[in-house]
Amino acid sequence: MAHDPVLAAFRQSIDNIDAALIFMLAERFKITKAVGEYKAKTALPPADPGREEQQIARMKRLAVDADLDPDFSEKFLRFVIDEVIRHHEQIRDAG
Repeated sequence: MAHDPVLAAFRQSIDNIDAALIFMLAERFKITKAVGEYKAKTALPPADPGREEQQIARMKRLAVDADLDPDFSEKFLRFVIDEVIRHHEQIRDAG
């Protein structure tokens, strides 16, 4: 396929966004690790269903405002939350 500069520019933008997403997720997980350590130290449970539901509702509202499928945002956040809880359980079990 011949080089298409328009497609290449789109792809470069996508690559930049993907990199930003990875770095943002890394920052988020640094903070949630600190939360997990705090929860383990203070004997709080790894999961907080009330907070999770608040965050999901908030993300769905933001998704609507951003013209993004709110169901996708919920699936994405649930995936992240499940991973965070798994990390918190590991921290708790290691302590």
